[in-house]
Amino acid sequence: MNPQDLRFGLDTFGDITVDENGKTESAGTVIRHIVEQAILADDLGIHHFNIGEHHRDDFAVSAPDTVLAGIATRTEKIVLGTGVTVLSSDDPVRVFQRFSTLDALSNGRAEITAGRGSFTESFPLFGYELSAYHALFEEKLELLVELLTEKAVTWSGTVRAPLENQEVYPKTERGAIPMRVGVGGSPESVIRAARLGLPLALAIIGGDPARFNQFSGLYHHALEQFDRTPLPISIHSPGHIAETDEQAIAELWPHYEQFVGRLGRERGWPPTTYARFIDEVESGSLYVGSPETVAQKIAYAMNAVQASRFDLKYANGPVPHSKLLASIGLYGSQVIPRVRELLFK
Repeated sequence: MNPQDLRFGLDTFGDITVDENGKTESAGTVIRHIVEQAILADDLGIHHFNIGEHHRDDFAVSAPDTVLAGIATRTEKIVLGTGVTVLSSDDPVRVFQRFSTLDALSNGRAEITAGRGSFTESFPLFGYELSAYHALFEEKLELLVELLTEKAVTWSGTVRAPLENQEVYPKTERGAIPMRVGVGGSPESVIRAARLGLPLALAIIGGDPARFNQFSGLYHHALEQFDRTPLPISIHSPGHIAETDEQAIAELWPHYEQFVGRLGRERGWPPTTYARFIDEVESGSLYVGSPETVAQKIAYAMNAVQASRFDLKYANGPVPHSKLLASIGLYGSQVIPRVRELLFK
């Protein structure tokens, strides 16, 4: 790998934010702010901008490809993707059509990250049974892989109507839309990505990232077993950057506590504590601190799992827009160049 092969991105789930006075902002305001954040990322030369899909009141974005379409008309170079498209409760034909349309609007900058998602609200919303969790994703992913060839598709399965020599439009001008598979740590998911010939996006949201080395090793071995060419591995992890470690921690902690605290109450987790938060910042997968601190952690993680791409989930709870912009600015102007130096010194 050489420095030109490294890629860096930003992820957001569109968390509902507060303004500088602590007042909760509307979903519309948050979505417009996301467009501004993507424009800044594009101006800074960051490679990727990814938006997650959720169907809850603490996130503003339920239709990420629509927001990405708006961003496409305001940016020039940045690759626009999802983080993730919840394929289990979507239709692969419509996913292809929406992203081929985004590809046209962005002049060839669309990218799909398909995944199961970390929430299940979309299942009852769109009429799917959680008991079909595995079959829905497995079959729909295989169909989407076929659709992305942009040839006539013949397919049958158990989760949707079959297709018989079916063309799907619009076709893209470049003939293909890149797709990754988001994986949270399941060996079966890693092997599936290798079998289908899809790049791997590891969601590492807690603990020492080096523990995911076993999955990158499994992925490389499986690619060989399936006679696939080597494919890239990327990391998705949360963080926040400020001028100093102390400032970054102080800015993120109250919002992180609120975000994780709500999830914990919903899922039966023990209450989050400041000590646990600091432990994750210092030795886990929270990339919080000064540009130097965060760059050192990213370089360590990328080395540990043999990754060539790192996507920072820069929004984590109701952090004000101004602080998100400042974090993005430091990531693009200081962190990314420093990671390159550390990996190739």
